[in-house]
Amino acid sequence: MELPTAEIRELQPRPYGNDLDIHDIEITDENTPLMPHEVEIPFLREVEFAAGDGRTQVIENHGASMRFSLDRLAKAGVQPDKAACATLSGTSMETTIMDGSPIAINRGCTHIIDGKIYALDHGGMLRVKRLYRLPLNRIRLVSDNADEYPEETYMLGHEDAPRILGRVFWWEVFD
Repeated sequence: MELPTAEIRELQPRPYGNDLDIHDIEITDENTPLMPHEVEIPFLREVEFAAGDGRTQVIENHGASMRFSLDRLAKAGVQPDKAACATLSGTSMETTIMDGSPIAINRGCTHIIDGKIYALDHGGMLRVKRLYRLPLNRIRLVSDNADEYPEETYMLGHEDAPRILGRVFWWEVFD
């Protein structure tokens, strides 16, 4: 069965002008085989421990995935086996990333680049924040929605500090 194609006007400025390129994009579903230039990236999710004591753990959600172009991953410096996806919950990163948006994480990039967005495992809770390095092995966690979510500071390696899962290199937002 041939899937329908849709014309999508993708804004791509040319190096020396204001012309736009128009690309045809094929619509696929979960039954469509991967193309040779694609890879499926697994989803991470939070689950509650079996004991039901209110603690959670970030694990891979086997079966759920998103497709990415190998070329686009390479341009972003992401190795496919080091990538994962997740769904952002909450409003702390609005207006940059909205509640419910899918994100992609480069698990191969856990070193802090000041001001970049990272996925964190904080006591089993999946969190997304901008990180900044501070003296004395400390980090600053900053939400884009700073009015509702104040900055936090932690000592790296301390038991209360979040564990860096990787840098968020892609997110999708619908308006």
